[in-house]
Amino acid sequence: MSVSRRMGILCLLLILCAGFAAAQNAKNETHLRTVSGVVMDKSENPLPGSVVFLKNLRTNAVSSRFADHDGNYKFTGLDPNVDYEVHAELDDQKSASRTMSSLDSRKEMTLNLKIDKKKT
Repeated sequence: MSVSRRMGILCLLLILCAGFAAAQNAKNETHLRTVSGVVMDKSENPLPGSVVFLKNLRTNAVSSRFADHDGNYKFTGLDPNVDYEVHAELDDQKSASRTMSSLDSRKEMTLNLKIDKKKT
């Protein structure tokens, strides 16, 4: 077999391997999950600046995000095989915790959080 033919076969194999690796990576990313929602008070007014906590119930690792000016929050890249718990806090007040179950197969979940913001 000539050197140029061997090089051609080697290049073809490298291209196939790279394509397979890219397909596997894309496949893994499509299985990741997202949770988002709005933090609001009892009257359903958005609560910007609220801190939203996401707890991985397998490792107990906690991530946090600030709600934007419309009260929206979002966590992406979540493992579909893990249960998560989410709640929000603002001015020493806390929402009820909501659970995102690994048994729920939805890739994108919306969990709105309500804080009973007391008047001072």
